[in-house]
Formats: sequence, C-alpha cells, structure tokens
Amino acid sequence: MINITLRQLRYFDALARHGHFGRAAEACAISQPALSMQIKEMEEALGGVLLERNARQVALTKFGEELLTRVRDILRSVDELGDFARASRDRLAGRLRVGMIPTIAPYLLPRVIENLARLHPELDIHVRETLTPRLIKEVAEGRLDTAIVALPVSEPSLTEIALFKENFLLVRPGEQDGTPVPSRETLREMKLLLLEEGHCFRDQALSFCNMQAPPREVLDASSLSTLVQMVGAGIGVTLIPEMAVAVETRSASVSVARFKNPQPSRTIGMVWRKTSPLARQLAQISEVVCLAAGKTRGRRAA
Repeated sequence: MINITLRQLRYFDALARHGHFGRAAEACAISQPALSMQIKEMEEALGGVLLERNARQVALTKFGEELLTRVRDILRSVDELGDFARASRDRLAGRLRVGMIPTIAPYLLPRVIENLARLHPELDIHVRETLTPRLIKEVAEGRLDTAIVALPVSEPSLTEIALFKENFLLVRPGEQDGTPVPSRETLREMKLLLLEEGHCFRDQALSFCNMQAPPREVLDASSLSTLVQMVGAGIGVTLIPEMAVAVETRSASVSVARFKNPQPSRTIGMVWRKTSPLARQLAQISEVVCLAAGKTRGRRAA
C-alpha cells in the first residue's frame, strides 16, 4: 500500500503551479525545506522522480506530468466533499472563492462584498482578480468556486448564468464634448486606445468596430484607468463599460457619450462547475451580484 498524504498532494500541486520551491512554500505557508522533504517522501513512496530540479526552478518529469492530472482530480473531489457538506446546510456559510475579471472587479466587487457580508455574514469570501482564461481554468480545476466574467465562455464543463447586460460608452477628450458621436465606421479611422491583448474587453471593442486589430500602432494599456488618462491627455479615444464611468472619469478631462442604437454591450455572468454541489447556493449569490449592480438577472445561458 502506497502511503501518501493529502497534504503532500496539495504541496505537489502547488509546486507544479509555481514551478519554484520558494514560491510554492510561501503559497502553502510552510518552509522551503519542509516542502522539499514532503515532496521527497512522496517520490520515495511512489518509487519515481516527480521533478527535475535546478537552482532557479523546477520542471515536472514525464511521470510527474502524468501524475499531476490524477492528483488534481483527487484534490477536486476532496474539495467537493467539503462543498457537499456545506451545501447541506440551510444557510450560506464557510469559504467562498470568487474570481472576477479586471474590467469588473474594481467597480462591482465592493458592493458585492458589502451585500454578501450583510445578507450572509457567515461567508468567508476570498477574491481572485485576473484574466478570463485563467479564471476559467481555475474554476474548472476546482481552485475557484465561481467566477464573474463576460459571457459566453463556452466551456462544456461549466454552467453559465447570464446576470445582466452592460453598454459600452465612448470616452473622448473633454474639448470634444457635444460634438457628434462617431459611427463605428468612423471610429475605425480614429486613434482607438485599447487594453492589451488577453483582455476580453479588447476583443469586444474590436468586434464592435468590425476590426481584427487596431488600425494604428498605439500604446496598449493594462487598465481602464490608464486608457481614460491617455484620452484625457489627447492621445486618442476609447470605449469603457458603463459601470466604470463614474470611477474612471472623475479625475480626467474627458467627455463621455453614448453610441446610437444598437449600442455596443457585453453580457456579465457567473460560471461554476456543473458538478459543483454548491450550485444552488451559487445561484442565490448570483442574485446578490445583480442587486449590487442594480440590475435584474438575465436568463440561464448554459
């Protein structure tokens, strides 16, 4: 019988994710020598080498890569046991791991946390802000319970719940206030400032303009705040989601305008694993998210 502990599996998973003993040890809240010892004991129990070690980083061996998939399946099943126990309670309580994309989190997160704390004070909320592909991967792997993203994500293993639609607004230099709003055809000829590649909002803005890529070489930004400040400096124009307007334009000399119908928009929704025992509770939380946004929930997407 192979004697491997659940703790060792979690350490191995962390080491595979971080590719570095020091960072993995920090993530697991243990010392680096202790982590190294646990991995060594795991290798001895399995009778195979899991890692290729060097001074700067570690890489999985072929055996380690094959084992990792099974380890993550085990860890996901163990986590879902805890979720199953929590789902049997009448109240929402315990740890809730929520992901949000950067074009939502700064504007919606404070109200979501406030409402959840008021309505479900026994919840212990952990928030992760990153790009959509990473959030989807972490939800699918069981490292997040749910994520609030722009739909669709079209991941077969996940349930998608449409929460509400949100329009995009045009941000121009302040001196252009009151001038005609450009059509999408005219917008293609302007200096359109965008978020850097990887942000789904960038793709949505390009889609509205019927463009595969920006027509001019302009510095991309990593945040909506930077985009708006660049517009204020007269560098170009940009699109931002409506929920971001109040926060991002208060300290910039810019003009905000709506496009003519049909206006560009996105659908905000929640995703979680189809196998999650917390599905009923997450559906309740989706109502809280809509409350925070001042919206009525849309239809189930998948």
